[in-house]
Order: sequence, then C-alpha cells, then structure tokens
Amino acid sequence: MADSALKKKTTRSLFWSFIDKFGQQILNFVSMLVLMNIVVPDAYGLIGSLAVFTAFSTILVDSGFGRSLLNRKEVSPTEYSSIFYFNVGLGVFIYLLLFFLSPLIAGLFNAPALIPVARGMFLALIFNAFGLIPLVVLTKNADFKRLTKANILALFIADVVAIVLALTGHGVWALVAQIVLYAFFRTIFMWLYSPWRPVAEFSLGRLRSFFGFSYKLLLSSMISTTVNNIYPSLIAVFYPMNQVAFFNQAKKYQEIPFLTLSNTFRSVGMVILSEINDQTERLKRVVRKLIKSIAFLSFPIAFLMILIAEPAFYILFKEKWLASVPYFQILTLAGMLLPFTIIFNELFIAKERSAFFLGLEVVKGVLLLLLILLFFSKGIMGLAISWVVYMIVTLILSVFFSGKVIQYSLLDFVKDTFPYFFMAVISTGVSYFSTRNIGNDILFVVINPVLIMLFYIGLCKLFRLEMTEEIEQWFAARKKKKVSNGY
Repeated sequence: MADSALKKKTTRSLFWSFIDKFGQQILNFVSMLVLMNIVVPDAYGLIGSLAVFTAFSTILVDSGFGRSLLNRKEVSPTEYSSIFYFNVGLGVFIYLLLFFLSPLIAGLFNAPALIPVARGMFLALIFNAFGLIPLVVLTKNADFKRLTKANILALFIADVVAIVLALTGHGVWALVAQIVLYAFFRTIFMWLYSPWRPVAEFSLGRLRSFFGFSYKLLLSSMISTTVNNIYPSLIAVFYPMNQVAFFNQAKKYQEIPFLTLSNTFRSVGMVILSEINDQTERLKRVVRKLIKSIAFLSFPIAFLMILIAEPAFYILFKEKWLASVPYFQILTLAGMLLPFTIIFNELFIAKERSAFFLGLEVVKGVLLLLLILLFFSKGIMGLAISWVVYMIVTLILSVFFSGKVIQYSLLDFVKDTFPYFFMAVISTGVSYFSTRNIGNDILFVVINPVLIMLFYIGLCKLFRLEMTEEIEQWFAARKKKKVSNGY
C-alpha cells in the first residue's frame, strides 16, 4: 500500500475509532455520574473486588486467538470456525468453574453478598466468547464505522437499564446488569453487522497452527491483566469495601480520556502496524507519528484533570466521593503514560515478537510485585504512588526494547514527547495562577480548560511543534477539498 493510501486509511480508521472510544467514554461518564449519586460506595466496592477475576477470565476466553487472527494475512472459514467453537466452549467452561468457585471468592473478601453478584456478573464471559470472531472480522476489515455503531448502541441500552434499576432501588444489581447487558447486546450487534458466519467444520490441526503465537500472547495478557486489575482486589482483602470504591472509581474516572486515546490508537495500530510490519523504516516513522500524536493530547489533558479534580468531584458527586480526589490526582500521572505503552505493545505484536512481549510482561509483573511490597505499608495512597512508579519504569523498558525492533531510542522518545510535556506544564501553571483567586468552583472548572487549551495551542504554534502544523495542514486540505467540490 502506498504512503498516501496508508495515510488515508489511517486517518479514516482513526476518525471512526476515536468516535467509538470517545462516544463510549461519554456514555460511561454520564452513566457513572448518575449511578454514583444513587448507588452507595459499598456496592461499587463489591464490583471492584471482582475486577481481577473478571479481567483474567476474559483473557482466558480470548486465549490470544483474537490478535493471532488479526496478524495472519489470510484466514480460512475453517480456521475462523474452529477458533469460534473453541472459544465458546472455553467460555462456558470458565463460567461454570467460576460459578462453583464464587463462595470461595466471597470468602476471600469476607463478603457473602458477592456470591450471587459474581455468578451474575460472570455471565458476560459467555456473551463475549460468542462475539469474538465477528469482532475480529470487522476489525480486520477496518470497518470501524460498524464497530462504533455496535459498541455505542450496546452501551446506551446497558446504561439506560442500569440507571432505571438504580432509580428503582436495585443497588449493586444495576451495576451487574450494566456489565452483562453491554456484553450481550454488543455481541448481538456484532453478529448483525459482521458478514461472517460459522461453518460446520472444526479442525484441531488448524487450531494448533495458531498456538505458537497465541499462547505467548495469552501468557503476556494474563500477566498484564492481573497487573492492571490487582489493586482493587488487593485493597478489598485488607480494607473496607467503601475504600475499594474510592480507589477504583478514582482509577476509572482518570482512565476515561486515556483509555479513549489508548483504544483509539490501539485499534488503528493493530491494523496499520501489522500491514507494514516487514518495512522497518516505515514502521518507525508511523510509530513516531503516533507517539507525537499521543503526547500532543495526553499531557495537557492530564494536567488539566489534576488541576480541576477537587472542585469537579464536589460539583459532580458532592462530599460523598471526595475521598477519591487524592487517588485520582496521583493516578492521573500514571494514566497519561498508558497510551504510549499501548503503542509499543502493538509494535511488538505487529512484528510478531510474542516471546519478546512475554518476556517484557514477566519483567513488569515482577517489578510491580516488588513495588507493592515496598509501598504496601504506606496504605492505599502508597499503592497509588507505586502504580505511578510502575508506569514510569515500564514505559522506559518499553522504549528501550523498541530499540531492538525499530532502532527507536530513549533519546528519540524524549525528543518526540518532551516539547509537548513542557508546553502542557507551562500552560497549566499559567492557567492556575490566572484563576487561583476565583471563589466559584463552577467558574474554576469551566474557565481552566479554555485557558489551558488557548495557552497550549498558542505555545505549540509559536514554537512550530509538528502536531500543530499537521493539524493546520489537515484543515487546509479539508477546506481545499470543499472548495474544489463547490461548497
């Protein structure tokens, strides 16, 4: 594919992927805003305590086949169907296993109420197993428009039902319904939009041909998923459920913009990077462009969030959730680094360095264990700080190992990102000193985003940073196209 065609495909994919992720996060934000003002923190604590079990089981059901299918240039109907039947069978098996283990899980947290909650929530695993292959086919075809429709519609239905249940006094079951119904309707819409249908064929030999790549991805994903979800479950063992809720909801809220960025660039990266994985120089150029794009967006968003956190939480949730604010501010420093690590992960997978990827995840897992042991005595805030340290070190490791794949050094990364980091810090500082004497929380929250955006864009433009020039060129091209079409 020529550079111009690749750029066009990347831009189109980025647009729809961003609409998808941004739309989902807006719906998540609105639903959380409503639900957190109705449902008590203890109910959120119950859901948060199950995070590691849910995420770990979801990875097991996928078994690494999703990415393995995306990386393979040609996939036969028999191969698709064999993986589909295997995943569905595995999903049912894991659900039944967790169903009978639910009393033990509840006993671990000394929370008998978890038994029915866990059994209900884990149903999402079966629905997700049915939706894996349609999801892969739509992604492989870069049909992000239909993926967007499926995700947004499913989430909208799940959120509406959850809010109705919360308003009618169903508490934690509103949260369970939200998770399960999203998985159910998402799978329904994936099947409606995907052209793929299974055939009555199953080949163990074809299935085995994917194992060499997929089992390493599975192990890597199991480690990273455990790492990313261990904190709420760990806190639930030693602290009251409301403390789990304060930490977990702070983590969820600070993740909203960064997951939007991460998932947007991941969706595009898994298609584009896999397509040019045999062209090292071209791959390096694309990765650097993605890194700069992330830096341009991630840093100003992060510092804005830290600045307005306390008044924003008070406006949205009153005093009920103010205990989440310190965790939110600390975790935001880690969250802004997440999209970068996601891109490097996609690079390793695109280059089919699954063993490389697995080794890195093992190192990261050991690192987190050491950090938890080091910071655990400092309480929940200590754990939050340990997560920031973990994200910084793992990003450095990811950059270092990327040098083995595309000759991209830590110095290159600093050159690509530091200008945007510096401009974001300066813009936030100027905005803070301009508004610190405002006595009205609402005005403080409204004015600061505007000021930071103006200062940030102005500084980036003044120093002619690459991404502002890219944006100007894009708008100029759009304007020229409209003029040539007679608009």
